[in-house]
Amino acid sequence: MFAKPSLIAAGLALGLSTLAPSAAEAHRRWLLPSATVMAGEEETVTVDAAASNGLFIFEHRPLGLDDLVVIGPDGQSVTPEIIGSGAYRSVFDLKLESQGTYRIAIASNGMMGFYELNGERRRWRGSRAELETAIPEGATDVRISENSGRTETFVTLGAPNETALAPTNVGLEMIPVTHPNDLIAGEPAQMRFLMDGEPAAGLELEFVAGGTRYRDEPGIQTLTTDADGMVTLSADEAGMYYLEASAGRGEYEEGTARRMSYTAVLEFMPL
Repeated sequence: MFAKPSLIAAGLALGLSTLAPSAAEAHRRWLLPSATVMAGEEETVTVDAAASNGLFIFEHRPLGLDDLVVIGPDGQSVTPEIIGSGAYRSVFDLKLESQGTYRIAIASNGMMGFYELNGERRRWRGSRAELETAIPEGATDVRISENSGRTETFVTLGAPNETALAPTNVGLEMIPVTHPNDLIAGEPAQMRFLMDGEPAAGLELEFVAGGTRYRDEPGIQTLTTDADGMVTLSADEAGMYYLEASAGRGEYEEGTARRMSYTAVLEFMPL
């Protein structure tokens, strides 16, 4: 026998507030490519994957690469070469053999729960499909949260294209209006955010340049999407920039209790 759906639903609502960290509490997650724009017939880009407080400093932990997905210029998956993980970062190489734009992402979606059964505290991890049969009958103090996250960056070989930029319509994601490898310092860049394929209106974002260790003030820009999920990014100086957004589905709009997050590294070039 398994726990009643009403008990699981209550656990979902409670779990969202107690288990999911806020953006202020979490370390920044990022993918940092060795280059974002390249020319020639073939090239290789090396990507660092890490979580840290400072940008882009190796100080906290590596990111796992189990959920790494690379979409090539033709919309098909590309297999990277995993170099390995150290104390502070994971590293992989991506061979660019086709002209166009590649979308590099670590995308995860799963659920985590805690409950008590026969006086013992137990933990469960799995998918939404497994949830109904995961919590046994008689379980109490059920706390469940659903978390989906996307951490990504973009690289282009030769002329950019948009095939890899198509939305997945799962979780919180950014759909570039201004091409992500055609960003110029001093010029506005427009991005659109979607939540499960729908415009993410009123979503708050943080946009900040790398090198925060070397500044007295972090220089964080706090931005909000409009009714269509659109936001304009403005970078005064060239360099690598970090973008972050998060939302709880139950807080953001009616629906399943869920925590969604998105982070990206974008390079703005000099004029």
